[in-house]
Amino acid sequence: MMSLTDEAKKTAQAWVDENLERLTEWHTHIWQLAEPAWREYRSQQWYVERMREEGFEVEDGSAGMPTAFSATWSNGDGPTLLTYAEYDAVPGNSQAATTTEQPQGGTSRFAPGHTDPHSVLGISTLAGVLAAKHAMIKHGITGTIRYTGEPAEKMHGSKVVHGLRGYYDNVDGIVSFHPFYMLPLCNTARWDTQCGAYYSKVYTFSCDSAETWQVSSADPNSPIPASHSAARAPGANVALMQMYTSSRIMQDAMLPAAGGWSFSDAILSDGQATADNLPQRVARIQFSWRTPDIEMAEHVLAVLDRNAEHAAAMAHCELEDRWIARSRPGRTNHKMAEVLYDNLSAVGAPQYGADAVAVAQEVQRGLGLDPSEKPFLAETEQLIEPQEAERLLREHMPAWQRNWTSDDYVEMSHYAPTVRFYVSRPALQPVPGAGPYPAWVMNALGGIPATIAPTIQTTGKTIAGTFLDLFSKPELLAEAKREFDERVEAEPMPALLPADFEAPIDLPWPEYK
Repeated sequence: MMSLTDEAKKTAQAWVDENLERLTEWHTHIWQLAEPAWREYRSQQWYVERMREEGFEVEDGSAGMPTAFSATWSNGDGPTLLTYAEYDAVPGNSQAATTTEQPQGGTSRFAPGHTDPHSVLGISTLAGVLAAKHAMIKHGITGTIRYTGEPAEKMHGSKVVHGLRGYYDNVDGIVSFHPFYMLPLCNTARWDTQCGAYYSKVYTFSCDSAETWQVSSADPNSPIPASHSAARAPGANVALMQMYTSSRIMQDAMLPAAGGWSFSDAILSDGQATADNLPQRVARIQFSWRTPDIEMAEHVLAVLDRNAEHAAAMAHCELEDRWIARSRPGRTNHKMAEVLYDNLSAVGAPQYGADAVAVAQEVQRGLGLDPSEKPFLAETEQLIEPQEAERLLREHMPAWQRNWTSDDYVEMSHYAPTVRFYVSRPALQPVPGAGPYPAWVMNALGGIPATIAPTIQTTGKTIAGTFLDLFSKPELLAEAKREFDERVEAEPMPALLPADFEAPIDLPWPEYK
């Protein structure tokens, strides 16, 4: 005889199937908006309106972040479970949902586009939330669903702020999803090896006193600050270039080559005078670094802070530094991973039907390749148990390394038992001898309805089933909480930013199309 929970899961799965066309249309809308970090105004408003229409109480602009939100729906007393949406796109990656390389209509190829894609991250979790809600009402299952909108994930933007402001307090369990992006983490849950530390900082160089640069009484123009013939201060661009070159030159001296750490940069554009014959007044550079642990991140920070101080002095500038993000490594929870993977196993891996295969083959023909009978990467249609994925992952890592790659779900894992899981997004199997596919191919497949719908379908059903298990079986959350408490006691990791830290929404982040 089928249990109440099993009946509820069947109801939730049917809801996803019945609404898949509508969910896919929602995804296409978010995909086409393609708004970059901290500037996801229309995407966020779509979610706010949608959640209100679905009966949720919604805080628009939560924690002082205009493109964040927090939505809550309750069906009576019971646990509180949380999952979330992301919707930021990446500047410089505009790609239409087509089988050829071309930007979205009306945009430059340097405009933002969805690469991971976070568009399907949000719609897939939304599918799970709405399916679980539908089943809870029909079968009388009690509890509270919290759904947050998390902007600027690409720079670990909102989750650290939401955490510091208490939005994850009193939550009993958190489900974190991301479309697959690295093998062996495809159609599985993380086990022991979580994402590591992430630091990001903007260094601003300001040249506000150019007239005081080496004033000479021998120069008749020296009393005139704007003189075009007087010796002038180097200006902010010189400071920025000194910072950039010195930090890149010293990269090999920051940390040992082992450990899978990375270091990246972005130059923010504001205050530039279109190459006028004046010292540039302001220049900003952002450095972001991903490391397995906090100690390694602090070593990089020490080098950068020192470089910035000397670059500013050399170019006659003032220095201001500002944190963008400072995230701790994640906390494992085996019980949450077990519950999630049991539901993923019951649903099964995504399967790409005839329409999806035809799309993939058209891409191959356009690249001058013979179309494959089975064009999709084999792993995208297979499950892998978390423990086996962990074993394969560890084969490529030093024994001392505990964490790998970077994502800001890690901050959530310090507030409540959290599981991180992956469902495949469409990726093509390399053709022998042809080399890797261009990056635009994977981006495009993430926006084509026939190829992205299986991700929404599998993820939505998996999240709904996991929520229904956790709502219906209190012993599961009790065990997850015991494990969480034990891990916190064994290794305390306090927050790395102050409680009053504010999101850097006012900096000149890219907005262009």
